[in-house]
Amino acid sequence: MGIFDKIKGAIFGHKDPGPGNRPTIPAGMAGGPPSGTPQPTQGQPLGQSGTQAQAAPAPAAQDVDVEKVLADISTQRGNPDLNYKTSIVDLMKLLGIDSSLENRKELAKELGYAGDLNGSAEMNIWLHKATMKQLAANGGRVPASFID
Repeated sequence: MGIFDKIKGAIFGHKDPGPGNRPTIPAGMAGGPPSGTPQPTQGQPLGQSGTQAQAAPAPAAQDVDVEKVLADISTQRGNPDLNYKTSIVDLMKLLGIDSSLENRKELAKELGYAGDLNGSAEMNIWLHKATMKQLAANGGRVPASFID
């Protein structure tokens, strides 16, 4: 798993996947249906009568409010001083991801950074913007101020 996937997972993982995308609890187990209830097969929820319903179309791209999720994480973790809105280092710290130069170099390679990988301010600014653009490309709602 790459660094960007860790960032995306930390942010998108805070969203409820919604009905039909949650793991199914087997019949008879706590929180699941009573024993003897027919179980749906993967991707095919039960219809009203207990028969197999038509498979739903593939879910649309995730719709995650990135700014809200990051603000919630900041509040939960008590990190109000982290400048995660513009700093890749602070964003990674907020998400509990190692923000070392080595990891930022790896992220830069993943996202296609063509400049010098010495950890310059230029690289870090580019990384933050590129990360936000990739989150948006993967279904995240990212404010323009995080990208511009």
